Amino acid sequence: MASGRPKQYLPLHGRALIEWSLAPFLEAEWIDGVVLVLARSDSGFAQLPIARHPRIVTTIGGAARAESVLAGLEVVAARTRAFRDVHVLVHDAARPCVQAADIDRLCEEADDEHGGILALPVNDTLKRARQSRIAETVDRSAFWRAQTPQLFRMSLLMQALQDCRDGGVEATDEASAMERRGYRPRLVRGSEANIKVTYPEDLQLAQFWLQQQERQA
Repeated sequence: MASGRPKQYLPLHGRALIEWSLAPFLEAEWIDGVVLVLARSDSGFAQLPIARHPRIVTTIGGAARAESVLAGLEVVAARTRAFRDVHVLVHDAARPCVQAADIDRLCEEADDEHGGILALPVNDTLKRARQSRIAETVDRSAFWRAQTPQLFRMSLLMQALQDCRDGGVEATDEASAMERRGYRPRLVRGSEANIKVTYPEDLQLAQFWLQQQERQA
């Protein structure tokens, strides 16, 4: 991001980026709470007004994504021992434009056992590369771009992530960990607005989508 601070704390349309990412989950009455997983060295979140929100619990993550998600799930597990197996949503802090309607649709359409993820069909022509040259054109009809949040039963997701960790396998998202155990998460159509901020120019695009959402509200 060519910045001196983590991208989740960069200013975006009047707030820190992470505040936008958290907002729809905190506003949804059917979501019991939010566990935010932070790096051990993180000092930025405590300085934000949202850090005092009563529905946010923080914990420390690990070196890899799967370790951080597991750390968050362990907090959820400790707080829901008296209940039957709960479902959890895992979301990237770098996706500040996710819309409440998409989260609601994911929860409605996800499979109870296999779970589900927000995703979009690939509409660009895909090329397989070899040594910086086109090796072949790939049929795009079967490909989707994975987004977050991703929804799963907590106990099943924990077991899948633990298996990846124990097997030395890097899970780039929660669905890939579930796939390794034979589950087939449902693809729920998301939105082009739900971008992942990765490069500096993505901030301008994120601001555009947030402005569009405000006009439609």
